[in-house]
Amino acid sequence: MNERKKYGKKRCKFCEMKIDYIDYKDLETLKFGVSERFKIMPRRLTGTCKKHQEALSNAVKRARAAALIPYIVDRKHVVESPFDKIKPLHSK
Repeated sequence: MNERKKYGKKRCKFCEMKIDYIDYKDLETLKFGVSERFKIMPRRLTGTCKKHQEALSNAVKRARAAALIPYIVDRKHVVESPFDKIKPLHSK
């Protein structure tokens, strides 16, 4: 009755990958911190550290301003994976 589930501590993915700078043009790294409706996910859900969360939010905001990702996604037309529709910049 008084059982508690023990969860492991969430670790920052960017610290584990040893990323110093999060580029706004790299959509593969941005999708770690963005939901399916392109909202910036909070630290408590993603487990990112404060330094990388600030860099991630700045990169997402820059990508939105550069029209690489949309500001909002319509509720009626939510897709399973929104990153499939986005073309990578370095495609051949």
